Amino acid sequence: MPANDPDDESPFLQRDPIPTDRALSLLTDGTVELLGRMPYSSNATFLVDIHHDGLEAQGIYKPLAGESPLWDFPDGLYKREVAAFVVSEALGWDLVPPTVVRDLVHGIGSLQLFMPCRFEEHYYTLREATDRFDDAFRQICAFDIVINNTDRKAGHCVLGTDDRIWAIDHGVAFHHEFKLRTVIWDFVGEPVSDGMCDDLWRVADDLPSALDDLLSPFERDAVRTRTTALGTARTFPRDDTGGRRYPWPLV
Repeated sequence: MPANDPDDESPFLQRDPIPTDRALSLLTDGTVELLGRMPYSSNATFLVDIHHDGLEAQGIYKPLAGESPLWDFPDGLYKREVAAFVVSEALGWDLVPPTVVRDLVHGIGSLQLFMPCRFEEHYYTLREATDRFDDAFRQICAFDIVINNTDRKAGHCVLGTDDRIWAIDHGVAFHHEFKLRTVIWDFVGEPVSDGMCDDLWRVADDLPSALDDLLSPFERDAVRTRTTALGTARTFPRDDTGGRRYPWPLV
């Protein structure tokens, strides 16, 4: 596993940022070597090495075969990981690491570029220490409403060694019933910026066609409805359930 120290000599931790188009080529066409299973994951999650066209990086592989059945979500949570990347890109917010569908050693699943990060940091530590990431957290707050994220833990916001906030773990999102659970409630009542509203309306008017193979018609309609509602309200909502819209554990 990569060390926690961002100054570690590992070439993986020291690698330059990878442009999205090249990262997608790496993920889609690269040779993948399984390194091991990630700890503390409810579903089978594997760290892999990826090599392609002179580029080396690591990725996170989540196969369908390793998913634990859920009563309220159909099988195929890996598709929701990919759908989250598709929506992030459509919005132009670049929040989710590049993610594709791959059929690898344990079968079909999602393959996401692993972002070198400062593993000790998460939403709460960063919010307590500084306000310089608040715009990124506002985007993640709005993004989670759009995708109906049921599990935005603090540890699902990571600080990359590129000094950017990345949003990860979106397997339980996009349900057609509103099930939002998140730790990001610090912006309640604040206006959603004009630029973000423009992005929301653009996506509501023209959902990415890539979602056709990843979500059901009901789920796609619900994405459009939530995006339109947030763009119309132009305000970050509050938890109207008395505090039940939090994930557990929080981190």
